[in-house]
Amino acid sequence: MAQHIEHRHIAKFADEYVNLKRDDAAKHREQVNRLTDRLKEKIREDSRFALQRMLLSGSLAKGTALKSINDIDVAAYMLQDSPSEMQDLLDWLVKTLRSLFSNMSPDQITKQEYSVRISFRGTGLDVDVVPISYDGNPDWDGYLYSSVTGKRLMTNIVKHLAFIEKRKQGNRVHYAQVVRLLKYWVKEIKKRNDDFKFKSFLVELLVAHMADRGNIRLHDYVEALAGFFDFLVQGGLDKKIVFSGYYAPDQAASTPDSIQVFDPVNPDNNVASGYTLSDKSAIVEEAAEAADAVDSAIYAHTKAEAVRYWRKIFGSSFQG
Repeated sequence: MAQHIEHRHIAKFADEYVNLKRDDAAKHREQVNRLTDRLKEKIREDSRFALQRMLLSGSLAKGTALKSINDIDVAAYMLQDSPSEMQDLLDWLVKTLRSLFSNMSPDQITKQEYSVRISFRGTGLDVDVVPISYDGNPDWDGYLYSSVTGKRLMTNIVKHLAFIEKRKQGNRVHYAQVVRLLKYWVKEIKKRNDDFKFKSFLVELLVAHMADRGNIRLHDYVEALAGFFDFLVQGGLDKKIVFSGYYAPDQAASTPDSIQVFDPVNPDNNVASGYTLSDKSAIVEEAAEAADAVDSAIYAHTKAEAVRYWRKIFGSSFQG
């Protein structure tokens, strides 16, 4: 029996509906570069200026951004003589950014819960600046406030980007593409279920974990998606997942959390901290439905039938 929807069909769908176009990504990066260039000028004038670096982070920096992206993540590294309490720090950052980018209206630079938002009026794009307290170390270790717990959390954006880049290099375009396809699947679920939790970083780490162990064929998107869904259904979230690139795995102590997937640069940070048993069950249930849909599509008698099953994963935009 012929398989009506194959890798090439999924790749075509991704190109048309999932992926951020290269030209658009370049324009977004250019906007961030204008911000970082102004900061560099300021630092040349005052080497001890408390705001030391603005670094593009998140999906745009990693190459895993979706076409629907409407905000960009930027890490702001600040010397530790800046305020230490979160609200004071955010207030200080708002004031500093408004001074630094005096050509912008004050209402374009506003405080959010854990970040400061810079809004570009021309493009409608938002840049979310996350403050990181930094002591000047050459490795760029720093502390941010967790959006989950509100507590200070060690992080390293440079190492996070290197972690993802290593997986991309090992799997050409396919690691990033599979991540984007899965993020699109999560996005479709959230359209009908606001309570569904499956953060992008967790998706990235689970795909990396499977790829590192050779448990997923990333170069065939039908098989890759089926393999990822099966991994979730077959108890993949029941085991502690740790990466050894920047610390020894035994440094990551088990936690009582329902899902344990540890930050590759911080053994004290379970990326899935706060996910309840109900959240975990919801992920597994959605994965089971997706796995059934892929399996049914593979054995469908007609292309129309196969497309109908793939739409259970990717929504009505999928045409096959």
